[in-house]
Amino acid sequence: VQLQASGGGLVHTGGSLRLSCAASGLTVDDHAIGWFRQVPGKNREGISCIGGRYGETYYADSVKGRFSIVRDNAKDTVLLQMNSLKPEDTAVYYCAAVGGPKCSDHEYQYDYWGQGTLVTVSS
Repeated sequence: VQLQASGGGLVHTGGSLRLSCAASGLTVDDHAIGWFRQVPGKNREGISCIGGRYGETYYADSVKGRFSIVRDNAKDTVLLQMNSLKPEDTAVYYCAAVGGPKCSDHEYQYDYWGQGTLVTVSS
């Protein structure tokens, strides 16, 4: 199983980016896929998740209303659309997959992790 995160880059405050998490060896419809982010020196933060099968979505308060997560089953890809970006959104973003279809608040339940993509929001 591999997860490939991409789409990071440099954007100004208020701008948008779309991150992609492409899965191989795993069917995203069967697994919850989450997005996390980490700033150096800080704990990793879970920011969004989409459940397998029914596609229920969850967002951290810090991104609610600005980010949206969707799943493309045909491409085994999960997208994170990030709008109204702020400097505090600057981080390395990771996608990860749970072994089953339910999202989890616990990182240890995410069995597979992508390599991370850097998002930088300038003020």
